[in-house]
Amino acid sequence: MTDSSAKPTILCISTYEKGQAFLREAALLGCRVILLTVADLLEASWPRESLARLITMPKGLLPQQVLNTVSYLAREEQFAAIVALDEFDLEVAALLREHMRLPGMGESKTRFFRDKLAMRVRARDAGVAVPEFTPVFAYSALRRFMEEVPGPWLLKPRMNAAAIGIRRIESAEQLFGVLGELGDLQSHYVLERFVPGEIFHVEGITWKGRLQFSAPFQYGAPPMQTMHEGGVFSTRALARDSSDAMELREIHARVIAALGLESGVTHTEFIKSRADGRFYFLETAARVGGAYIAEVVEFATGVNPWVEWARLEAAALFGREYKAPEVREAYAGSVICLARQERPDTIAYDDAEIVMRLEKYHHAGLIVRSKDAGRVEALVREYSGRFLEEFCAVEPVPDRPTA
Repeated sequence: MTDSSAKPTILCISTYEKGQAFLREAALLGCRVILLTVADLLEASWPRESLARLITMPKGLLPQQVLNTVSYLAREEQFAAIVALDEFDLEVAALLREHMRLPGMGESKTRFFRDKLAMRVRARDAGVAVPEFTPVFAYSALRRFMEEVPGPWLLKPRMNAAAIGIRRIESAEQLFGVLGELGDLQSHYVLERFVPGEIFHVEGITWKGRLQFSAPFQYGAPPMQTMHEGGVFSTRALARDSSDAMELREIHARVIAALGLESGVTHTEFIKSRADGRFYFLETAARVGGAYIAEVVEFATGVNPWVEWARLEAAALFGREYKAPEVREAYAGSVICLARQERPDTIAYDDAEIVMRLEKYHHAGLIVRSKDAGRVEALVREYSGRFLEEFCAVEPVPDRPTA
């Protein structure tokens, strides 16, 4: 039996290898950290010196089975908080909080940060611009939507992330053919107007309902295009005094307020329509952005979202106040792709602005930093073209998350 009076225990759940900085910081701040992950990741690079316990479970357990696992652990561990380090673990963490009556987002509020239909309805009702959409329930409503809203359209899984499972729909005939394939799963999708344009994201930190930090970035190729067609992923910090940056920060604040986030980190995406120049809300998640976005944010601002998330959780547990750190005035960007080579050699990339080289099997990646937003933009554009020629490999699109 553990001595729960000594340190508050945080149970962290992650079915993917990520969040090491969170685990380290939470331990440094005086929390007792337990990590529950899948057996396949037992030998992953977890910061074991920061963990009180590392516990594994079989891959693919149903939420009720995870609940049974954690309830069994609770016979000897007194959990003060439960944190899902990956988006695909948010729902089970919410289920556990509800079951164990722990603080944090429950199942209903979590839906606003997982369910594309729920977040669209709430944002639209708050006056935030979103692409026209309709749930996949009544076929008559779907036909009427497609008659009134010009195509093409996108059929999106309500609960997936990273553009997984999105299908472009060109006609009603195609839609109903796809729905026939989906069968009983079709109600778990949302249909929306396809808006051509450029994709942006804002990384945020919220404490007690007040947005404390927001940093706007612009993707290179849209993530959906990179996921479905292959290519190079890139993102870069926007010039802070640009009209796009200022507008994104304002819209982002409205979205987070509308969705009712109390405290936490967020990764929120928007599209700037090529047709009318307006920003439209696409989706948000109560997590740190993937694809090394946290590192880009840190190089650009000095703020590491993983570290700040841990500080938020610790502040709540110890009854302290939280304040986001001062932002460093710099800019950063990343260029990453799946590589044909096992260990791609980026030695020919020797610009002084390079601050990080990705060391990952069959991946090439660089992060650059400069005081000049234009210099970062130029390097990201140049490197994206070179990566496409020198390294880029393409693999089939997954129908479910793989990392």
